[in-house]
Amino acid sequence: MTHLLGSKYLEFSLGTEHYGVPLLTVREVISKPETTIIPNAPTYFVGIMNLRGQVISVIDLRKKLAIKSKASNSEEAVIIVQVENVQLGLVVDSIDRVLEITSLEQVTEMPEINTQINAKFVQSVFKEKNHLTIFLKLSEVLDVQILNKSKAA
Repeated sequence: MTHLLGSKYLEFSLGTEHYGVPLLTVREVISKPETTIIPNAPTYFVGIMNLRGQVISVIDLRKKLAIKSKASNSEEAVIIVQVENVQLGLVVDSIDRVLEITSLEQVTEMPEINTQINAKFVQSVFKEKNHLTIFLKLSEVLDVQILNKSKAA
């Protein structure tokens, strides 16, 4: 866990919970774009979008993780991330802030309990007073191995 010291994460909301991804994986944050639907795609797959000439797949992270979205979606955004050699857009309820880990006491492993999301998706948990942020393992959440295979085909 010492490798986390000094790391920065982008915190965002899904429903009533807070999540984070490594800031180094974030390419940009945009408002929700127009997308083209792909037939027979999984329910969490929003579609594809054109971002300055590059076609990017957009996934609704709330649906992927089975989290109910906020009633008011005025702050809904898309985080463009790069995981390994795959760029994807992630729809989230809102962008909260950038977190920096300044002490290892702020970060803990995921406790062995039943949670809203599958434990294999969780890297660790950031603690700050009465506020918890779940740091996600993007390569697991996004099935990067499967995406890489489909790109190669």
